[in-house]
Amino acid sequence: KMTQQMRDLQLAQARKPPGPSSPNAAKRLYRNLSGKFRVNYTSFDEGSLVGRGEKEKLRKSYLFQSNAALFEAVELQDLDRVQELLKQYSPEELDLNTPNSEGLLPLDIAIMTNNAPIARALLQAGAKESPHFVSLESRSLHLSTLVREAEQRVNELMAQVVNEAPSADCSDKEKQLKAWEWRFRLYKRMKAGFEHARVPDAPANVQLSVASSSSVQVTFWEPLNINSAVVTKYKVEWSCSPTFSPPLGEAVIDNLKNLHFTIKGLVSGTAYYVRVSAYNMKGWGPPQASVPPFAIPSNWREYDGRAPRRRGQAEALDHLLGQVKTVHQHCVCHEPCKNQPQSRKHSVSKSLKHLFHPGSKFLKTLKRGLYLTAIFYKDDNILVTHEDQIPVVEIDDTYSCLLMQDFLWFTKVSCMWDEILWLRQCVTVSQSSCSCILQTRFKMLLAISQMQGLLGIQDLGQVFFEPVKDKQGNILIVTLKEVKTNQTFESVRWVPICKLQTSRKSVSSPEEPTALDTLLISVQDKLAYHQQSSHALSPGLYLGYLKLCSAVDQIRVLVPEQLPNILCHVKIRSNPNISREEWEWLQKMASVEEPVPTEPEADTSQNPLFHELQVAIKELMTLVNIPLQEAKDFRLYSQEVLDFGDEVSFLLLLPPSDDVCTAPGQNNPYTPRSGFLTLPLQIFELGEEK
Repeated sequence: KMTQQMRDLQLAQARKPPGPSSPNAAKRLYRNLSGKFRVNYTSFDEGSLVGRGEKEKLRKSYLFQSNAALFEAVELQDLDRVQELLKQYSPEELDLNTPNSEGLLPLDIAIMTNNAPIARALLQAGAKESPHFVSLESRSLHLSTLVREAEQRVNELMAQVVNEAPSADCSDKEKQLKAWEWRFRLYKRMKAGFEHARVPDAPANVQLSVASSSSVQVTFWEPLNINSAVVTKYKVEWSCSPTFSPPLGEAVIDNLKNLHFTIKGLVSGTAYYVRVSAYNMKGWGPPQASVPPFAIPSNWREYDGRAPRRRGQAEALDHLLGQVKTVHQHCVCHEPCKNQPQSRKHSVSKSLKHLFHPGSKFLKTLKRGLYLTAIFYKDDNILVTHEDQIPVVEIDDTYSCLLMQDFLWFTKVSCMWDEILWLRQCVTVSQSSCSCILQTRFKMLLAISQMQGLLGIQDLGQVFFEPVKDKQGNILIVTLKEVKTNQTFESVRWVPICKLQTSRKSVSSPEEPTALDTLLISVQDKLAYHQQSSHALSPGLYLGYLKLCSAVDQIRVLVPEQLPNILCHVKIRSNPNISREEWEWLQKMASVEEPVPTEPEADTSQNPLFHELQVAIKELMTLVNIPLQEAKDFRLYSQEVLDFGDEVSFLLLLPPSDDVCTAPGQNNPYTPRSGFLTLPLQIFELGEEK
């Protein structure tokens, strides 16, 4: 079959006057293609194409040339060009796993020429080996055929060049001869690489851990000995017997971006043995048993049989809210609000066009009171009114001292932007009979409705954790929302933040700036806070540090600026699960009041969590600027593991009981390094829930 393929290839080449490229011509073609591929085919003037069919033909033509360029780059061992093509095109566009006329794939050429860097780059992109090589014999036969037929073609062309008189046709044959000589050397090098290769060594650092009550996870490294051929896949085997007789299952891993595998569907409380072996073009290498040799699927909750804390809570809250709405449907407070001040009546807009309407209700200046401002941003631009002002509406012009409880109530309302109308109807009461607190909160709902109507947007975003105040008695409650690029708005005016800051004419002195000036000066910090508070942790088990400080009207919690929705923390390991055995050890340590493990011990192989905690505690103490010797008085919270979904969990490290919460006026002897802030506890809880 291979011989027939080569004959077909030769006939096709004989019909083409130019013939195959010489090594230098191949390099020139490769360079030319490299220049062309720096511009995507979609950048050409599509208006000049006759129809969709021709566009598709042009597209396929360029993709075909990109596939040819990839083969050229691999054959010429040009790692930079290979990486450039893999970055520019998808595996499908490159036909990464479609064999060429010689039955070879780019990965075959890379591994048989023992070019490990290019082979790894191709493997990371999802490259596979040729399906033609079903055995060692088939690969050897294929390579021998390629070498023999290339040598035969070289001899034929050499005889023609020697016997023919100098002419244009002879010059073409000389070019073909050089190209085939170069390809002959390539095939011989591939054949030699295959013949001298050996099976890979066993994978290194095979670690086994308990992933859940029904799964275990195995992680491993490439074989340490790199003298053999490139590893292209791994095999994970598991069994209930240390001899793996009988085996329970196996899985082949050919996606080498992450060298780990989770074995699921196991029986809780049963010991499972795991081993891993590597494969290259010479076959499977010896297996490597895991450390520890077996694992028992379990979860810390099995220790005392407790149910997940949050099971059914969201559903119960939704049901409770539905019941409240049902009760209020026919009550007197469901009547439309008629007590709105005349100055607050507005029509609800369906777009942002009212930002630029002269009759909009946005304020230009503040006059001692409580206000609401909404900051919408996209990249480095911010949304402004037709007068280049950040949208501001008034809540209460007689309110000059925002109580913390009112502010916290407002932040809770921000979780229900879609329910503001219903909340207004429920809070609507006679102004003469309601308390000052209820009147203030009713005015807050009116201001939210006004802002939503003028902007034509219900979701005003996240409330900044503290209002902006000035010495003139103005208070600004700030909401922040990032506008995604795929959202469309009508008649929107976006202004670069830097331009808005430089063009705004301040009406206050630098010593006593107004709340609006303060907001504008610090807007980048607030946007950074908003972006960072929406970041999620990568999967894993973390050690968190709980430190509180109290004030007259609130308790605040210490958090990192880079991730203000999470406690100060360090990562213990990538596996978030705490097994039953690990939890038993933690309970034992807590029951005898042992200090937290800060000093290394000689043998920690039987309890990897012990060593992991030692490293994490040392790192955490350095992070929050606490001497390591002080950590001996700290303790691990042993009542539960804090689970945040299925992929993130926390163990808490607590200071001594008297130091968990710093009282007003009490000095904290260990001040954290820069990069931390304290949030009101209720604000932190809301951000954590989101």
